[in-house]
Amino acid sequence: MINEQIRDKEIRLIGADGEQLGIMSAKDAMKLAREADVDLVKIAPSATPPVCKLIDYGKYKYELIRKEKEAKKKQKTIETKEVRLSPNIDVNDLNTKSNAARKFLEKGNKVKVTLRFRGREMAHVESSKHILTDFAEKLSDIAVVEKAPKMEGRSMMMFLTEKR
Repeated sequence: MINEQIRDKEIRLIGADGEQLGIMSAKDAMKLAREADVDLVKIAPSATPPVCKLIDYGKYKYELIRKEKEAKKKQKTIETKEVRLSPNIDVNDLNTKSNAARKFLEKGNKVKVTLRFRGREMAHVESSKHILTDFAEKLSDIAVVEKAPKMEGRSMMMFLTEKR
């Protein structure tokens, strides 16, 4: 809230350069703000009494937006990459898929390993679980199993993340 929107009887006022001006009425604080040609901005509304500061509101908003942009730049988005396997996969194909997953993990992404079952393959779900455990074993030096293999519909899924 700024200027006339502040309706509290008493507020704690902070000056433009950060010094404490004490507890006073909102009207007196507004007078000081007009004299200094700045805005009265409520900074901590939940405090008792609420804390207000004498600042240029446009500059204040600009600084807040700039800080948010800086925080966004420093964030790292983690993507989830998927590697699909089938129950009758051969050793060399499994090695190729694990190398692809290794590249994803080295880039800092999560890897979702999906073992898809089609038709009669659904009858041998339990005997195919070892494929996912072998896959996780091959990547155990750089990856950790985030979610253990779990059946969802016609596919079994497992999530891997990079070791820290």
